[in-house]
Amino acid sequence: MTDSQDFDSKERTQVNLGDPEDVRYWTERFGVSEDDLRAAVEGAGPSGEAVAKRLEKTWLP
Repeated sequence: MTDSQDFDSKERTQVNLGDPEDVRYWTERFGVSEDDLRAAVEGAGPSGEAVAKRLEKTWLP
């Protein structure tokens, strides 16, 4: 398993906008643009669950 695969397989609950790999993960997971993700985090905070609600996406940790 590569480092990237190991990184992607970790359970995530917080959105870290300062980490490009984390931003990539969350934009792909929610199917949104980086701008939409950043706006959702700004409005809801970094909790993945709160961001999902803000984006009207299903949250499955």
